Amino acid sequence: MAPLHATVESTVEPAKVLVVDDEVAILRLLKEALTQWGYEVATAGSVTEALEAIRTGLFDAALTDIRMPDMSGLDLLREIKKQDESIEVVIMTGYPTISSAVEALKEGAYDYLSKPLILEELRHLMTRLMERRFLRGEVHSLRARLGEELTVNELIGNSVPMERVKEIIGKVAVTDSPVLIEGESGTGKELVAAAIHRISSRAKRPFIPVNCSAIPADLLESEFFGHVRGAFSGAVADALGLFRGANEGTIFLDEIAELPPPLQVKLLRVLQEMQVRPVGSTKAFSVDVRVIAATNRNLEQAMTNGAFRQDLFYRLNVVRVSLPPLRDRREDIPAIVNHFLRRFNRRFRRDIRGIAPEALAALTAYDFPGNVRELENLIERAFAMGARDQITLADLPSLTRGSEVAPILTPQSVPTLAEVERELIVRALSLFKDDKEAAARALGISRRTIYRRLKEYGML
Repeated sequence: MAPLHATVESTVEPAKVLVVDDEVAILRLLKEALTQWGYEVATAGSVTEALEAIRTGLFDAALTDIRMPDMSGLDLLREIKKQDESIEVVIMTGYPTISSAVEALKEGAYDYLSKPLILEELRHLMTRLMERRFLRGEVHSLRARLGEELTVNELIGNSVPMERVKEIIGKVAVTDSPVLIEGESGTGKELVAAAIHRISSRAKRPFIPVNCSAIPADLLESEFFGHVRGAFSGAVADALGLFRGANEGTIFLDEIAELPPPLQVKLLRVLQEMQVRPVGSTKAFSVDVRVIAATNRNLEQAMTNGAFRQDLFYRLNVVRVSLPPLRDRREDIPAIVNHFLRRFNRRFRRDIRGIAPEALAALTAYDFPGNVRELENLIERAFAMGARDQITLADLPSLTRGSEVAPILTPQSVPTLAEVERELIVRALSLFKDDKEAAARALGISRRTIYRRLKEYGML
Protein backbone atom coordinates (compact mmCIF):
# COMPACT_ATOMS: atom_id res chain seq x y z
CA MET A 1 0.00 0.00 0.00
CA ALA A 2 1.39 3.41 -0.95
CA PRO A 3 1.36 6.16 1.69
CA LEU A 4 -1.56 8.62 1.57
CA HIS A 5 0.53 11.55 0.40
CA ALA A 6 1.29 9.63 -2.78
CA THR A 7 -2.33 8.67 -3.44
CA VAL A 8 -3.93 12.05 -2.71
CA GLU A 9 -2.00 13.95 -5.35
CA SER A 10 0.57 12.22 -7.49
CA THR A 11 2.48 15.43 -8.22
CA VAL A 12 3.38 15.95 -4.55
CA GLU A 13 6.95 15.09 -3.62
CA PRO A 14 7.38 12.03 -1.36
CA ALA A 15 7.28 12.72 2.35
CA LYS A 16 10.71 12.86 3.97
CA VAL A 17 11.34 10.73 7.04
CA LEU A 18 14.33 10.81 9.41
CA VAL A 19 15.16 7.49 11.11
CA VAL A 20 17.35 7.68 14.22
CA ASP A 21 18.87 4.56 15.79
CA ASP A 22 22.33 3.53 16.93
CA GLU A 23 21.89 0.03 15.48
CA VAL A 24 23.02 -0.07 11.87
CA ALA A 25 20.85 -3.11 11.11
CA ILE A 26 17.69 -1.28 12.27
CA LEU A 27 18.58 1.79 10.19
CA ARG A 28 19.12 -0.38 7.11
CA LEU A 29 15.86 -2.31 7.62
CA LEU A 30 13.71 0.78 8.17
CA LYS A 31 15.28 2.71 5.31
CA GLU A 32 14.61 -0.19 2.94
CA ALA A 33 10.99 -0.62 4.11
CA LEU A 34 10.11 3.09 4.11
CA THR A 35 11.73 3.64 0.72
CA GLN A 36 9.74 0.73 -0.68
CA TRP A 37 6.54 2.34 0.65
CA GLY A 38 7.33 5.56 -1.21
CA TYR A 39 9.03 7.72 1.41
CA GLU A 40 12.29 9.63 1.08
CA VAL A 41 14.48 8.47 3.95
CA ALA A 42 17.47 9.95 5.78
CA THR A 43 19.20 8.14 8.65
CA ALA A 44 21.17 9.19 11.72
CA GLY A 45 23.14 6.96 14.07
CA SER A 46 23.09 9.42 16.97
CA VAL A 47 21.05 12.29 18.35
CA THR A 48 23.85 14.71 17.41
CA GLU A 49 23.62 13.60 13.76
CA ALA A 50 19.82 13.83 13.92
CA LEU A 51 19.91 17.39 15.24
CA GLU A 52 22.30 18.43 12.47
CA ALA A 53 19.90 16.96 9.91
CA ILE A 54 16.86 18.69 11.47
CA ARG A 55 18.61 22.08 11.56
CA THR A 56 19.37 22.17 7.86
CA GLY A 57 16.67 19.96 6.33
CA LEU A 58 12.88 19.82 6.26
CA PHE A 59 11.30 16.57 7.43
CA ASP A 60 7.71 15.43 7.62
CA ALA A 61 8.29 12.76 10.26
CA ALA A 62 10.98 11.23 12.47
CA LEU A 63 11.27 7.74 13.93
CA THR A 64 13.70 7.56 16.84
CA ASP A 65 14.84 4.94 19.31
CA ILE A 66 14.33 6.03 22.91
CA ARG A 67 17.74 4.74 24.08
CA MET A 68 20.62 6.46 22.32
CA PRO A 69 24.27 6.74 23.41
CA ASP A 70 24.60 10.53 23.43
CA MET A 71 21.08 11.66 24.40
CA SER A 72 17.70 10.01 24.88
CA GLY A 73 15.03 9.83 22.20
CA LEU A 74 12.80 11.91 24.46
CA ASP A 75 15.44 14.66 24.54
CA LEU A 76 15.59 14.48 20.75
CA LEU A 77 11.78 14.72 20.62
CA ARG A 78 11.89 17.92 22.67
CA GLU A 79 14.62 19.42 20.47
CA ILE A 80 12.74 18.52 17.29
CA LYS A 81 9.58 20.20 18.58
CA LYS A 82 11.64 23.31 19.40
CA GLN A 83 13.16 23.42 15.92
CA ASP A 84 10.08 22.46 13.90
CA GLU A 85 6.82 21.81 15.71
CA SER A 86 5.17 20.40 12.59
CA ILE A 87 7.41 17.29 12.41
CA GLU A 88 5.54 14.19 13.60
CA VAL A 89 7.70 12.01 15.85
CA VAL A 90 7.31 8.28 16.53
CA ILE A 91 9.25 6.85 19.46
CA MET A 92 10.61 3.27 19.24
CA THR A 93 11.86 1.21 22.18
CA GLY A 94 12.88 -2.30 23.04
CA TYR A 95 12.03 -1.65 26.71
CA PRO A 96 8.43 -0.43 26.73
CA THR A 97 6.90 0.93 29.93
CA ILE A 98 3.67 2.78 30.53
CA SER A 99 5.49 5.74 32.10
CA SER A 100 7.84 6.22 29.15
CA ALA A 101 4.93 5.96 26.69
CA VAL A 102 2.93 8.54 28.63
CA GLU A 103 5.92 10.88 28.81
CA ALA A 104 6.55 10.57 25.07
CA LEU A 105 2.95 11.41 24.21
CA LYS A 106 2.93 14.27 26.69
CA GLU A 107 6.03 15.74 25.00
CA GLY A 108 4.23 15.69 21.65
CA ALA A 109 5.08 12.30 20.09
CA TYR A 110 2.59 11.06 17.52
CA ASP A 111 2.84 7.45 18.72
CA TYR A 112 4.98 4.90 20.54
CA LEU A 113 6.10 1.55 19.08
CA SER A 114 7.68 -1.47 20.76
CA LYS A 115 10.62 -3.39 19.30
CA PRO A 116 10.90 -5.74 17.53
CA LEU A 117 8.87 -3.68 15.08
CA ILE A 118 6.06 -5.24 13.09
CA LEU A 119 6.51 -3.66 9.66
CA GLU A 120 2.84 -3.96 8.70
CA GLU A 121 1.91 -2.09 11.89
CA LEU A 122 4.49 0.58 11.11
CA ARG A 123 3.20 0.94 7.54
CA HIS A 124 -0.38 1.56 8.74
CA LEU A 125 0.87 3.98 11.40
CA MET A 126 2.81 5.97 8.79
CA THR A 127 -0.26 6.12 6.54
CA ARG A 128 -2.38 7.49 9.41
CA LEU A 129 0.38 9.92 10.36
CA MET A 130 0.63 11.28 6.81
CA GLU A 131 -3.13 11.48 6.52
CA ARG A 132 -3.26 13.66 9.63
CA ARG A 133 -0.38 15.75 8.31
CA PHE A 134 -2.12 16.23 4.97
CA LEU A 135 -5.36 17.31 6.65
CA ARG A 136 -3.50 19.70 8.96
CA GLY A 137 -1.84 21.23 5.91
CA GLU A 138 -5.24 21.70 4.26
CA VAL A 139 -6.61 23.39 7.38
CA HIS A 140 -3.52 25.61 7.56
CA SER A 141 -3.93 26.66 3.91
CA LEU A 142 -7.64 27.33 4.38
CA ARG A 143 -7.04 29.43 7.48
CA ALA A 144 -4.33 31.38 5.66
CA ARG A 145 -6.75 32.11 2.80
CA LEU A 146 -9.33 33.28 5.34
CA GLY A 147 -6.79 35.56 6.99
CA GLU A 148 -6.80 33.57 10.21
CA GLU A 149 -3.21 32.37 10.11
CA LEU A 150 -2.01 34.77 12.78
CA THR A 151 -2.14 32.82 16.02
CA VAL A 152 0.21 32.30 18.92
CA ASN A 153 1.61 29.29 17.00
CA GLU A 154 2.95 31.73 14.43
CA LEU A 155 5.29 33.17 17.07
CA ILE A 156 8.17 30.91 16.18
CA GLY A 157 11.02 30.37 18.63
CA ASN A 158 11.80 28.97 22.03
CA SER A 159 14.48 31.39 23.16
CA VAL A 160 14.14 32.88 26.64
CA PRO A 161 12.92 36.28 25.29
CA MET A 162 10.23 34.63 23.14
CA GLU A 163 9.11 32.31 25.92
CA ARG A 164 8.60 35.42 28.06
CA VAL A 165 6.54 37.07 25.29
CA LYS A 166 4.36 33.96 24.94
CA GLU A 167 3.87 33.80 28.70
CA ILE A 168 2.64 37.42 28.77
CA ILE A 169 0.33 36.77 25.80
CA GLY A 170 -1.21 33.79 27.58
CA LYS A 171 -1.87 35.84 30.71
CA VAL A 172 -3.21 38.99 29.07
CA ALA A 173 -5.37 37.30 26.42
CA VAL A 174 -8.00 36.25 28.98
CA THR A 175 -8.50 39.88 30.06
CA ASP A 176 -9.86 42.92 28.22
CA SER A 177 -7.05 45.22 29.32
CA PRO A 178 -5.39 47.50 26.76
CA VAL A 179 -1.96 46.28 25.60
CA LEU A 180 1.01 48.27 24.36
CA ILE A 181 3.44 46.34 22.14
CA GLU A 182 6.93 47.77 21.69
CA GLY A 183 9.52 46.59 19.24
CA GLU A 184 11.63 47.49 16.25
CA SER A 185 10.12 47.37 12.77
CA GLY A 186 9.75 43.81 11.52
CA THR A 187 9.73 42.09 14.92
CA GLY A 188 6.14 40.87 14.53
CA LYS A 189 4.01 43.31 16.53
CA GLU A 190 0.88 42.57 14.49
CA LEU A 191 1.46 38.83 14.98
CA VAL A 192 1.43 39.36 18.74
CA ALA A 193 -1.71 41.50 18.59
CA ALA A 194 -3.47 38.89 16.44
CA ALA A 195 -2.33 36.09 18.74
CA ILE A 196 -3.81 37.90 21.75
CA HIS A 197 -7.09 38.33 19.88
CA ARG A 198 -7.26 34.74 18.56
CA ILE A 199 -6.95 33.15 22.01
CA SER A 200 -9.22 35.66 23.73
CA SER A 201 -12.97 35.47 24.28
CA ARG A 202 -13.29 37.94 21.36
CA ALA A 203 -11.76 35.50 18.84
CA LYS A 204 -15.00 35.08 16.85
CA ARG A 205 -15.46 38.83 16.52
CA PRO A 206 -13.53 41.27 14.24
CA PHE A 207 -9.80 41.88 14.48
CA ILE A 208 -9.13 45.18 12.70
CA PRO A 209 -5.49 46.28 12.21
CA VAL A 210 -4.94 49.98 11.52
CA ASN A 211 -1.68 51.60 10.44
CA CYS A 212 -1.99 55.04 12.01
CA SER A 213 0.73 56.53 9.81
CA ALA A 214 -0.96 55.39 6.58
CA ILE A 215 -4.17 57.42 7.02
CA PRO A 216 -4.09 61.11 5.94
CA ALA A 217 -4.36 63.37 9.00
CA ASP A 218 -7.53 65.09 7.75
CA LEU A 219 -9.30 61.72 7.43
CA LEU A 220 -8.20 60.14 10.70
CA GLU A 221 -11.19 61.19 12.81
CA SER A 222 -13.68 60.05 10.16
CA GLU A 223 -11.82 56.74 9.64
CA PHE A 224 -11.66 56.04 13.37
CA PHE A 225 -15.08 57.17 14.52
CA GLY A 226 -17.20 57.32 11.35
CA HIS A 227 -19.28 60.17 9.95
CA VAL A 228 -22.82 61.02 8.98
CA ARG A 229 -23.95 61.90 5.48
CA GLY A 230 -23.17 65.49 4.59
CA ALA A 231 -20.61 65.91 7.39
CA PHE A 232 -18.06 67.07 4.83
CA SER A 233 -17.60 67.22 1.07
CA GLY A 234 -17.76 63.68 -0.31
CA ALA A 235 -19.64 62.22 2.69
CA VAL A 236 -22.52 60.88 0.61
CA ALA A 237 -23.52 58.20 3.13
CA ASP A 238 -23.13 57.37 6.81
CA ALA A 239 -19.94 55.46 7.73
CA LEU A 240 -19.49 53.36 10.87
CA GLY A 241 -15.76 53.96 11.29
CA LEU A 242 -13.13 51.50 12.47
CA PHE A 243 -14.08 51.49 16.16
CA ARG A 244 -17.73 50.64 15.57
CA GLY A 245 -16.66 48.16 12.92
CA ALA A 246 -14.55 46.41 15.57
CA ASN A 247 -17.39 46.31 18.11
CA GLU A 248 -17.08 43.29 20.46
CA GLY A 249 -13.72 42.56 18.86
CA THR A 250 -10.21 44.02 18.87
CA ILE A 251 -8.74 47.06 17.15
CA PHE A 252 -4.97 47.09 16.64
CA LEU A 253 -3.49 50.59 16.34
CA ASP A 254 -0.03 50.18 14.83
CA GLU A 255 2.43 53.09 14.93
CA ILE A 256 0.31 54.78 17.61
CA ALA A 257 3.05 57.42 18.12
CA GLU A 258 2.19 58.88 14.70
CA LEU A 259 -1.29 60.05 15.79
CA PRO A 260 -1.57 63.87 15.83
CA PRO A 261 -2.32 65.47 19.23
CA PRO A 262 -5.98 66.37 18.46
CA LEU A 263 -6.82 62.74 17.68
CA GLN A 264 -4.89 61.57 20.76
CA VAL A 265 -7.37 63.59 22.85
CA LYS A 266 -10.36 61.99 21.14
CA LEU A 267 -8.89 58.50 21.41
CA LEU A 268 -8.34 59.05 25.13
CA ARG A 269 -12.00 60.01 25.51
CA VAL A 270 -13.10 56.84 23.70
CA LEU A 271 -10.93 54.71 26.01
CA GLN A 272 -12.38 56.44 29.07
CA GLU A 273 -16.04 56.45 28.05
CA MET A 274 -16.21 53.60 25.53
CA GLN A 275 -18.31 55.81 23.28
CA VAL A 276 -17.63 57.26 19.82
CA ARG A 277 -19.21 60.29 18.20
CA PRO A 278 -19.19 60.21 14.37
CA VAL A 279 -18.05 63.35 12.58
CA GLY A 280 -21.04 65.62 12.00
CA SER A 281 -23.27 63.78 14.51
CA THR A 282 -24.67 64.95 17.85
CA LYS A 283 -25.20 61.38 19.00
CA ALA A 284 -22.64 59.17 20.72
CA PHE A 285 -22.59 55.38 20.26
CA SER A 286 -21.41 52.88 22.84
CA VAL A 287 -18.66 50.49 21.73
CA ASP A 288 -17.15 47.39 23.28
CA VAL A 289 -13.68 47.25 21.80
CA ARG A 290 -10.37 45.99 23.08
CA VAL A 291 -7.52 48.30 22.08
CA ILE A 292 -4.04 46.98 21.35
CA ALA A 293 -1.48 49.59 20.33
CA ALA A 294 2.04 49.23 18.99
CA THR A 295 5.03 51.44 18.40
CA ASN A 296 8.62 51.21 17.24
CA ARG A 297 9.40 54.52 18.96
CA ASN A 298 10.26 55.36 22.56
CA LEU A 299 6.94 56.71 23.89
CA GLU A 300 8.52 57.93 27.14
CA GLN A 301 10.83 60.11 25.04
CA ALA A 302 7.87 61.23 22.90
CA MET A 303 6.03 62.27 26.08
CA THR A 304 9.07 64.26 27.22
CA ASN A 305 9.14 66.00 23.85
CA GLY A 306 5.42 66.75 24.05
CA ALA A 307 4.64 64.61 20.99
CA PHE A 308 2.59 62.05 22.91
CA ARG A 309 0.08 62.62 25.68
CA GLN A 310 1.03 61.24 29.08
CA ASP A 311 -2.57 60.40 30.04
CA LEU A 312 -3.07 58.45 26.79
CA PHE A 313 0.19 56.59 27.37
CA TYR A 314 -0.96 55.40 30.79
CA ARG A 315 -4.35 54.37 29.37
CA LEU A 316 -2.67 52.23 26.74
CA ASN A 317 0.24 50.96 28.83
CA VAL A 318 -1.76 48.68 31.14
CA VAL A 319 0.17 45.66 29.91
CA ARG A 320 3.38 46.14 27.97
CA VAL A 321 4.87 43.54 25.65
CA SER A 322 8.45 44.19 24.54
CA LEU A 323 9.42 42.23 21.44
CA PRO A 324 13.13 41.38 21.18
CA PRO A 325 14.97 42.12 17.94
CA LEU A 326 16.04 39.05 15.99
CA ARG A 327 19.72 39.68 16.76
CA ASP A 328 18.91 39.10 20.46
CA ARG A 329 17.37 35.67 19.80
CA ARG A 330 19.62 34.19 17.14
CA GLU A 331 18.97 30.67 18.42
CA ASP A 332 15.43 30.99 17.00
CA ILE A 333 16.65 31.60 13.43
CA PRO A 334 16.79 27.92 12.33
CA ALA A 335 13.19 27.35 13.46
CA ILE A 336 12.01 30.57 11.76
CA VAL A 337 13.80 29.58 8.54
CA ASN A 338 12.06 26.18 8.58
CA HIS A 339 8.73 27.94 9.10
CA PHE A 340 9.29 30.17 6.06
CA LEU A 341 10.55 27.27 3.94
CA ARG A 342 7.30 25.40 4.58
CA ARG A 343 5.21 28.51 3.90
CA PHE A 344 6.93 29.35 0.60
CA ASN A 345 7.01 25.72 -0.51
CA ARG A 346 3.21 25.87 -0.37
CA ARG A 347 2.99 29.27 -2.07
CA PHE A 348 5.50 28.56 -4.86
CA ARG A 349 4.51 24.88 -5.18
CA ARG A 350 8.16 24.03 -4.66
CA ASP A 351 9.85 21.32 -2.60
CA ILE A 352 12.97 22.92 -1.16
CA ARG A 353 14.15 20.47 1.46
CA GLY A 354 16.33 22.62 3.68
CA ILE A 355 19.17 25.09 3.94
CA ALA A 356 22.88 24.53 3.46
CA PRO A 357 24.92 24.70 6.72
CA GLU A 358 27.03 27.63 5.50
CA ALA A 359 23.88 29.56 4.52
CA LEU A 360 22.30 28.93 7.94
CA ALA A 361 25.54 29.97 9.64
CA ALA A 362 25.57 33.22 7.64
CA LEU A 363 21.95 33.95 8.59
CA THR A 364 22.68 33.24 12.25
CA ALA A 365 25.68 35.59 12.21
CA TYR A 366 23.80 38.43 10.47
CA ASP A 367 22.39 41.29 12.59
CA PHE A 368 19.05 41.64 10.72
CA PRO A 369 18.26 45.37 11.04
CA GLY A 370 14.88 44.54 9.48
CA ASN A 371 14.30 41.65 11.92
CA VAL A 372 11.97 38.75 11.09
CA ARG A 373 10.42 40.65 8.18
CA GLU A 374 13.87 40.95 6.58
CA LEU A 375 14.53 37.23 7.11
CA GLU A 376 11.18 36.43 5.49
CA ASN A 377 12.09 38.69 2.57
CA LEU A 378 15.45 36.95 2.10
CA ILE A 379 13.87 33.49 1.99
CA GLU A 380 11.05 34.63 -0.32
CA ARG A 381 13.58 36.24 -2.66
CA ALA A 382 15.53 32.98 -2.81
CA PHE A 383 12.33 31.18 -3.87
CA ALA A 384 11.41 33.90 -6.37
CA MET A 385 14.87 33.74 -7.96
CA GLY A 386 14.48 30.01 -8.55
CA ALA A 387 16.17 28.25 -5.62
CA ARG A 388 15.83 24.46 -5.87
CA ASP A 389 16.55 21.53 -3.55
CA GLN A 390 18.01 23.68 -0.76
CA ILE A 391 18.79 27.31 0.04
CA THR A 392 22.51 28.02 -0.41
CA LEU A 393 24.71 31.05 0.18
CA ALA A 394 24.41 31.83 -3.53
CA ASP A 395 20.65 32.28 -2.97
CA LEU A 396 21.34 34.93 -0.28
CA PRO A 397 23.49 37.48 -2.13
CA SER A 398 22.75 40.35 0.26
CA LEU A 399 24.45 38.43 3.09
CA THR A 400 27.66 38.10 1.14
CA ARG A 401 27.64 41.74 0.03
CA GLY A 402 30.08 43.53 2.29
CA SER A 403 28.96 47.05 1.41
CA GLU A 404 26.65 48.97 -0.86
CA VAL A 405 29.38 49.07 -3.51
CA ALA A 406 30.77 45.57 -3.89
CA PRO A 407 34.58 45.38 -4.16
CA ILE A 408 36.18 44.19 -7.37
CA LEU A 409 37.19 40.56 -6.88
CA THR A 410 40.42 39.08 -8.14
CA PRO A 411 41.56 35.46 -7.92
CA GLN A 412 43.82 36.49 -5.06
CA SER A 413 41.05 38.28 -3.11
CA VAL A 414 38.50 35.45 -3.15
CA PRO A 415 38.64 33.72 0.25
CA THR A 416 39.00 29.96 0.35
CA LEU A 417 36.25 27.79 1.84
CA ALA A 418 38.55 27.04 4.77
CA GLU A 419 38.98 30.77 5.44
CA VAL A 420 35.21 31.37 5.25
CA GLU A 421 34.59 28.45 7.61
CA ARG A 422 37.18 29.72 10.08
CA GLU A 423 35.67 33.23 10.02
CA LEU A 424 32.16 31.86 10.63
CA ILE A 425 33.35 29.74 13.56
CA VAL A 426 35.21 32.69 15.11
CA ARG A 427 32.14 34.94 14.70
CA ALA A 428 29.84 32.31 16.17
CA LEU A 429 32.10 31.85 19.21
CA SER A 430 32.15 35.61 19.69
CA LEU A 431 28.35 35.85 19.43
CA PHE A 432 27.83 33.02 21.92
CA LYS A 433 30.54 34.21 24.31
CA ASP A 434 32.82 31.22 23.64
CA ASP A 435 30.05 28.70 24.35
CA LYS A 436 31.27 26.03 21.91
CA GLU A 437 28.16 23.89 22.15
CA ALA A 438 25.85 26.84 21.37
CA ALA A 439 28.14 27.97 18.54
CA ALA A 440 28.17 24.46 17.05
CA ARG A 441 24.35 24.31 17.17
CA ALA A 442 24.09 27.70 15.47
CA LEU A 443 26.50 26.64 12.73
CA GLY A 444 24.74 23.33 12.16
CA ILE A 445 27.81 21.24 12.98
CA SER A 446 28.63 18.83 15.80
CA ARG A 447 30.51 19.85 18.92
CA ARG A 448 33.20 17.33 17.92
CA THR A 449 33.64 19.10 14.59
CA ILE A 450 34.04 22.55 16.14
CA TYR A 451 36.67 21.27 18.58
CA ARG A 452 38.54 19.57 15.71
CA ARG A 453 38.49 22.76 13.64
CA LEU A 454 39.65 24.92 16.57
CA LYS A 455 42.53 22.52 17.13
CA GLU A 456 43.47 22.78 13.44
CA TYR A 457 43.41 26.59 13.73
CA GLY A 458 45.68 26.45 16.81
CA MET A 459 42.90 28.01 18.94
CA LEU A 460 42.76 25.22 21.55
